[in-house]
Formats: sequence, structure tokens, C-alpha cells
Amino acid sequence: MPSWAPYLESPYGSLLKAFLAWKILLLVVAVTSPGPGYDTSSSLFLADSPAQQDLPSLPLDHLIGKLTRWDAIYFVKAANRGYLYEQEWAFGWGFSRLIASCTAGLKWAGLPPFEGVEAIVGVCIAHISHLLSVLALFGLTQTLFPGYNRRRFAISTAILQIISPAGLFLSAPYAESTCAFLSFLGSLLFAKSFAVKKAPSLGHDLLILAAGVVFGVCSTFRSNGILNGILLLEEAFRVLGRLTTDLNFAACRRLVLTGLGGLCVGVGFLIPQYIAYREFCSFPDPIAVRPWCEKTLPSIYTFVQEHYWNCGFLRYWTVSNIPLFLLATPMFTALFVSGVWGLRKEKTSVHRYSKNGAEKDKAPTEEDSIPTATLVQNMAFSQLILATLTLTGAHAQIITRVASAYPVWMWYIADSSAKMKVETFVRFMVIYALVQGGLFASFLPPA
Repeated sequence: MPSWAPYLESPYGSLLKAFLAWKILLLVVAVTSPGPGYDTSSSLFLADSPAQQDLPSLPLDHLIGKLTRWDAIYFVKAANRGYLYEQEWAFGWGFSRLIASCTAGLKWAGLPPFEGVEAIVGVCIAHISHLLSVLALFGLTQTLFPGYNRRRFAISTAILQIISPAGLFLSAPYAESTCAFLSFLGSLLFAKSFAVKKAPSLGHDLLILAAGVVFGVCSTFRSNGILNGILLLEEAFRVLGRLTTDLNFAACRRLVLTGLGGLCVGVGFLIPQYIAYREFCSFPDPIAVRPWCEKTLPSIYTFVQEHYWNCGFLRYWTVSNIPLFLLATPMFTALFVSGVWGLRKEKTSVHRYSKNGAEKDKAPTEEDSIPTATLVQNMAFSQLILATLTLTGAHAQIITRVASAYPVWMWYIADSSAKMKVETFVRFMVIYALVQGGLFASFLPPA
């Protein structure tokens, strides 16, 4: 087993090296994957881009073509010319707008337009966001679990995020890596809002508002980002309960800022829906109005998922999809088992380590004033909701990539005392990511 000393002495440098090594391996797999697959949409998109110059090198063109697959085509196309067709609204508005904004910034800086520049920008954003998600998860883990050798535990968790079974989806122009980063960053801000050894100040309460803003932005990238709002909802109920017995200004201030943070989460989720509603439901002629516009709660996202992608309760449960359910079974198992573990979390239930690495129990100290158990329970609840909704109402195989924004299953694996089970699951993660990367780059399922 490799020594932990280099990781403990220089965690950020070590994580960066591990990140680069893993990314290079995945990109090699992508570049060497055989053929264009059964779909040539990537090449057609790149050839159809309204640009003046080809990409500066053939290898770069080849790499971008390998990474712009499946949903990535929708993201870069929407960034290139905006949302045109109804079904395109299934793909995160926030991510396509970020690509478009960065592309516009490059144009303003004097970069000549290239074919497929949006795809290049999307790939860069995905890589940067994945690295930031690793660092944010490292910080979140150290913040929530301060009572033992937190650095080693945090490094183990961060490495699991690096080799996530999401694999090449965290390198391609997909919203998953950015969603993961924003989820971890918002959770870190939320955890930091709890004061240690003193009463929360205005600065601490403003961190809750900042967390709500980050979660709201996250919801524009992926709709499941709204599940992060459970943290704010629980905190609002906790403070409200305290106010019933002790009415004071500090608690009222925290409740107001928590409520504003929750509103930010909701607004982030609703903004793309509102933009689409204005575009498709504002026709004076009722014949031209789309059917979802007349719903009590009109949602283009829900309609598109049902109408174009056949998502809905048990719709995916067909004999032909059994192989995809089997591929997703390890990830679903990890999510459900770790979710139950997280719900049963107590302050003393996480292994604590002595200086020599031996496990030992230790009573909570005053430093444990951050409600780790409650936060982990809320995150576990969000994770269980995601797993249940995906299993019963979505394309099951996407769980391997959307789970990258949920940390509880990684904490469970990093904390597990069953060494053989941990090593087995880590092997699964690595093998799955590598095989999936080759299939993805060849435009072959699963995706």
C-alpha cells in the first residue's frame, strides 16, 4: 500500500497530480477509441458551426470530436445559437449560458472564431470544474469531520471524486462536473455558517445566504441541484423552533437570511422554466400554444423529459433495459446503503484515528459544534431522493454520473472498515470509468 506521507504533507499538490494522471488516462482512452460509432452528429455539428477557421490542429479536432458526444452536442449547440427546439430545454440552461459567455469573452479578447470553439470551452469548463469539485469536497470533508485525522479521510474522499464512475462525463461538455462543484461549494459555505465556540455572527449568517445563491446557480445547471435546498429548509425549521422558546434578534436575522437563501434556490430552478414559458406560451393564438403551457404548474423540463425522452414512473422498466439496470446496480446499491448509513449518523459513529492511524472512539468535543450529524443526514436524504427518482422515473444508467454531486456515498466508502468491500468497489469505479470512456468516445451506450 502506498505511503500516505506525501498526501498528508502536501494534500493539494498530491490531489492535483492524481487528478492530472487520471484525466490523461481517460483522454488517452477517448482518443484511441475506435471509429465514430453509429452516430456522426459530432462531426456534422463541428462542420456546421458558423465560424471562419478550422481548429488549429488535427489532434485537437480529433479529441474534441471524441468528447462532444451524446448530450454534449445539445449543450454546445445551444451555446452556439441559443435554444431553438423544445427538446433542447432538457439540457441545463446555466451550463450552455456559461459556455456562451466564455466564448463571447474570448471573442472580445481578440481570439479569432474557430469551428467548434464552444466545444473546446465546454471541455475546459468541465475539467476545471471537476478539479474545483475535488478541492471543494476536500474542504467540506475537513470542515464537517474535524475530530479525528481529518486530512487523511478528506484526501480519501477527494480521490474517490477524482476516479468517479462518472468518468469521461466529467471531462466532456456536460453539466455534471460544474453541478458537483457548486453543490460542494454551497455545502461548504453552509457548514462554515455554523460558529465554533461562539454565537453565530452576521458574517456566519451571510454565508447561509451565499450558500443559497450557489445552490440556486447549481439548479440552473442541473435540475436535481434543487435538492441541495433541503439543507436550508431544515435549518429554517430548526431556527424557527428555537424562536418559539427564545425570541432574539440574532435568531430572527438567521431565519430571514436562511429564507432568502431558500428563495435563491427556488429562483435558480424557476428561471429557465420562466424563460421557456415566455418563449413557447406567449402566443395570442391558442392553437400555437404547447400543451404543457396549460398545466397548473407549467414545466417545460418535465414535459420534455416525458414527451421526448419517455421518462416517467416505471416507463424505463422494460426487458430491453435490463442490461442498463444491471450496469447501474453497483451505484444504486452504494447510494442506498450509504444513504441509510448517513441517516443513522451520530456524532461518534464516524471512525476517529490516533496519530498512528489506529481507530479509536472519542467523545465529541467543543470543536464538534458544527452539526455534522444533521448535515450528513440531510445530504443523505437528498441522495436517497435522487436515487429513488432516478431508479423509478428516469434512464437508470445516468445514476453513475449524476451521483458525482452527492458526497455521502464517498464518505461511506472512505470511512468503511470493510477493506475488501472498499477495494472491490474502487476497482469497479476504475474499470467502469475506463470502459465507459471508450464506449462514450465511440458514441456507444451506456450514456
